[in-house]
Amino acid sequence: MLETFTVTFVDPENDTGSRRAVVKDGKTFLDAAHAAGIPMEATCGARGRCRSCRIKLISGDVPPATMQDTVQLGHDQVRENFRLACQTKVIVDSTAMAVPPKSEVGHQILTSDVSAVLEQGLTIDSGVKKLVIKAKAPESEHNQTADWDEITSVLPDTVDRHISVNVMRKIPGALRDEGGQLTVTTFQDRVIDLEPGDTTDQLYGIAFDIGTTSIVGSLIDLQTGECLADVGGVNPQAVYGGDLMSRIAYAQFDHKKLATLRARALNAISDFIKEACTTAGISTNHVYKIVVVGNTCMHHVLLGIDVSYVGLAPYAPTVNDAIVASASELPLKATPNAQVCLLPIVAGFVGADTMACVLATRIHEREEICALVDIGTNGEVIMGHKGKLMACSAPAGPALEGAQIRHGMRGAVGAVEKIEIDEDVRCTIIGATPAIGICGSGLIDACAKLVECGVMDKTGRFIRKGRDMLPPALQARFVETPDGIEFVLVDKKDAGKDDAVTLTQRDIRQIQLAKSAIYSGIAMLQKIMGVADDDLTELMMCGGFGNYINVENAVKIRLVPELPIDKISYAGNAALMGAQIALISEAERLRASELARQIDHVGLATHPDFQDLFVEGMGFLGGEQEGSDKEPPKGGRSGGRRAAAGGA
Repeated sequence: MLETFTVTFVDPENDTGSRRAVVKDGKTFLDAAHAAGIPMEATCGARGRCRSCRIKLISGDVPPATMQDTVQLGHDQVRENFRLACQTKVIVDSTAMAVPPKSEVGHQILTSDVSAVLEQGLTIDSGVKKLVIKAKAPESEHNQTADWDEITSVLPDTVDRHISVNVMRKIPGALRDEGGQLTVTTFQDRVIDLEPGDTTDQLYGIAFDIGTTSIVGSLIDLQTGECLADVGGVNPQAVYGGDLMSRIAYAQFDHKKLATLRARALNAISDFIKEACTTAGISTNHVYKIVVVGNTCMHHVLLGIDVSYVGLAPYAPTVNDAIVASASELPLKATPNAQVCLLPIVAGFVGADTMACVLATRIHEREEICALVDIGTNGEVIMGHKGKLMACSAPAGPALEGAQIRHGMRGAVGAVEKIEIDEDVRCTIIGATPAIGICGSGLIDACAKLVECGVMDKTGRFIRKGRDMLPPALQARFVETPDGIEFVLVDKKDAGKDDAVTLTQRDIRQIQLAKSAIYSGIAMLQKIMGVADDDLTELMMCGGFGNYINVENAVKIRLVPELPIDKISYAGNAALMGAQIALISEAERLRASELARQIDHVGLATHPDFQDLFVEGMGFLGGEQEGSDKEPPKGGRSGGRRAAAGGA
């Protein structure tokens, strides 16, 4: 029988607060934290490749540091008994202090506004209809009819007579409460709800974009198309990994862990539905249609489908088709009457969110050649025009969203989001507060500016020779550590935490790998389709990350090909907009299925030219680009406004 140990976690911000867990010998401190109800993140999927699960051992035998501990935390912290919770096994009763990154409050969520599409003539027809009828309860004992027979006798012939058990249970009361007047709600001519009286003015739906990092939703009036409330927040599955492969690895061939991921997503969606309805002052019972988009992993997890084989070659999804299920089947208890619609999947790593981006950008209707790229932990690229579309998936990983970066964080209050470098470094901080880390847009700025001012060469290495030629303030920002050179962006005295915000050489390599994946995905489709830079009319960047980056700097670091700045535009949260379109237009939802079958998928890793393009994308350009004096294009509507910028 395995021995058990008690682990006590001390709250670093509350000396009197602690949580305990009893775990078996061989379990890690990360296991113990989750058992104690502490939502400790393991962004890298518990593989020791980040420091999001950092702890400090206070009492009990301190296990020897692993190689991952030393790489991620550095020699100094290891000597002070800091460890990675995911790599450190519990061997005795212990006390530990969880040292997560500073609270990322005010996490920026990019919403979308479907009104622009409505202005272009999109017809509102959600497929949900309400019909007020007058029926009477059975009266004769000699010639009895059933309640449902009485109701169907006054329904149009187009309405399907088959109903769910949930609807059956409502019949007796609905038929008798208002003297026989009742409202019948249908979706695709199937009865999904019955209620007494006239409720035809209460007809709502909600669209969700379930991303690896965030979940965002919009509550919409299905009769007018008006957005009544935006909701969103961090995807609670993040504690089990910051990228798709980490989530898949966590749940692979383990149905209990799959159920854990699924429960976290469903609970979050239910909470967001309740929040949106409370904000709008409506009943969740009157939400009748929910459209959900997300990558293939999120799609399968939500449905409880084993994701094991999505993470194994040839990375095939279990199902590609669009899906309609009742809320009770998932279950989403907050909306008992709703039908949940999931858009189709293009390929294993080109999911329903990409299909939604196609609907939103109308790239399938363009006569000229365009491209869209959804930049995230998994970057998807669509290229083509009316009649010909190709897609690929670029596994960027979570580095551009701050994960696996020494001082990386999401775009939240306290994150360095913009950087300028000349004689010295000037940082803009979200929320105008002391910096606690750096987010993706700041990382892109940093790389571009470091090359431009000569701190880093075009291969991504911090310079050693010629450092004395730099301005004195920049020279002083180089720090030699046992773990290598670091460049200080925000001094310790100006930071909102115990140490300076720096960039390490390893951080730069992680950024290079991420941005090269995106670059090579775009370049590969150009090569296959024979599309020169001059032939590409527009490159649309989608998603929250793409909305906030400096386009000029994105070109300089080779995140995207070297195009004129005026050819690059922001499409905002196109995935959410596409979900909104499918929500209010059943014709568009059905069209998505046709389009998905027409998109040709390209597997990057198996293409003979991929390696060369990937290596090409590792380098940085630096210097001025064509059109750099032009104002960056605008786009997207942010649900959580950025606070006033401040310097560091």
